[in-house]
Amino acid sequence: MRRTAALASVTMTAVLALTACGGGGGTAAPSTGGGTGATSTGTAATGGTVHILGNADYSHLDPARGWDGGVNNFYRLIYRGLVTFGAGPGAEGTKIMPDLATDLGTPSEDHKTWTFTLKDNIFFEDGTPITSEAVKFGFSRAFDPEAGIGSPYGKLLLDAPKDYEGPYLTGDLDTIETPDAKTVVIHLKKSFPDFPSALTQPNFVPFPKGTGAAGAFDSKPIASGPYKVESYQRGASLKLVRNPHWKPETDTVRAARPDAYQWTFGLDAATIDERMLAGQGADADAIAGTPSIQAATVARVQAPQIKSRTLSGLGGCTTYMSLNTTKENLDDLKVRQAINHAVNKDTVVAALGGSTLAVKGTAIQPPTIKGRADYDPYPYNVETARKLLAEAGLAGGFSLTLDTRPVPKMQAVAVAIQEALKQVNIDVKINNIDTSTFYEVIGTPAQQHDAAITGWCPDWASGATFLPPLFDGRNIVAKGNQNLAQLDDKGINARIDEIAAMPDVAAADAAYGELDKEIMKLAPMVPLAYEKVVTITGANIAGAYLSNAYSGGIDLVSVGLAKPTE
Repeated sequence: MRRTAALASVTMTAVLALTACGGGGGTAAPSTGGGTGATSTGTAATGGTVHILGNADYSHLDPARGWDGGVNNFYRLIYRGLVTFGAGPGAEGTKIMPDLATDLGTPSEDHKTWTFTLKDNIFFEDGTPITSEAVKFGFSRAFDPEAGIGSPYGKLLLDAPKDYEGPYLTGDLDTIETPDAKTVVIHLKKSFPDFPSALTQPNFVPFPKGTGAAGAFDSKPIASGPYKVESYQRGASLKLVRNPHWKPETDTVRAARPDAYQWTFGLDAATIDERMLAGQGADADAIAGTPSIQAATVARVQAPQIKSRTLSGLGGCTTYMSLNTTKENLDDLKVRQAINHAVNKDTVVAALGGSTLAVKGTAIQPPTIKGRADYDPYPYNVETARKLLAEAGLAGGFSLTLDTRPVPKMQAVAVAIQEALKQVNIDVKINNIDTSTFYEVIGTPAQQHDAAITGWCPDWASGATFLPPLFDGRNIVAKGNQNLAQLDDKGINARIDEIAAMPDVAAADAAYGELDKEIMKLAPMVPLAYEKVVTITGANIAGAYLSNAYSGGIDLVSVGLAKPTE
């Protein structure tokens, strides 16, 4: 699961059912209702160094440990999987493409067993061939209690003995077969027709058997992609250079135009904005590593010379207010519907920095999700809200506690909600929780209050990674709970199972769009906004676009320099 990148700098995994999958998004093509930003003009040339100005270092260089939109984007430069997302703006970036495998795999009739064939001439950075045994070893690392702390899909999907603890502690995972060096046969716990989409996640990466113990890959990864780590100083800098054993003819996704990528970490977000606006020296060859510009910078990007270097579009996530259906007053459907009608989303958008940085939320799923239904079940209407509260016997109002964080943007959103609900006599008490413990607190039902401002991103562009984790009642747990509404509706739970079993993935996506409507009839949340990414590129940057697959960040596999410089 991934909470929205705009709201969380680290990812919290949870105990999830197999159908509860979650993750990253970005600018959508017009067909999916998304972004307005254009790609950078021109095609990237070969050579030179792309500089990236970052606020915080990546969570982990080990793909079994890290899991968020930013680091997943980075991983594609140094790692390859059986499949990967495509390269291109809009819908192109969410297509599932063969990577190390020759195709998207052959499933058994029940979609529980998948067979993949590896391409020829694929190697690790030391020249060692990438074999089926390396795929098996890399996949099995997801079960290691120390290393396997990132994406949950390995443990959720791969069939394994209950006591299996990965290759370092237990040994081989027999449920992945390697009949020869180029064939991998993967057995799943249950039918999963969309397994190729799950394989885009970072922990499905091959490594030479026996490598990577004790956190070794966090300092020195073993590359299978076009670049390898030349130097790394945690929290300060990272440099990638070409992997001489990567064969471009085997890779239809990664352009690999630059000779090197150079990160500088630890920069203040405002400083990054200033440097990107000025674009002096090496910063002309730079992109920002922060999710988006600061609200204070928005007006300045309207200048023609800056606007031509600006990319913008939806970040692929939903910012929302959860409503705890187990709490007094909020256990009444009419009250939850009244709150939905009473929240003025125009003021929420203003709190997030205005229409340049956000659009109003209506549905649970963001516009970048395949099959998503575009509808607005609770338009802003104070009189309707008052009527519903009167019918619930609460015309005189009541108080509720809203959990948020002491971050200026989130504080502004909380105040906007407070002012809106004051109109219907609901007294909102804002409860600030320290950022470092916020998700732990709201994910513990015993500590959770009436409502919380949070967000969610999909792991791929499907409702399967959005609705089940947030609203399947069987996923409610004492800690690490993602179902903040604590909604446990038998009809919703049953429909989630029915959709998950659909062999036609497109039909399942459309069914999730309809399920979105059914869930919102129960009003377990208030969709507040779909936040946008607005980022400035250096004047010499080419081939840049915002990726649907990586939280709206610039897709690193295609970006390069218009004119190589050193």
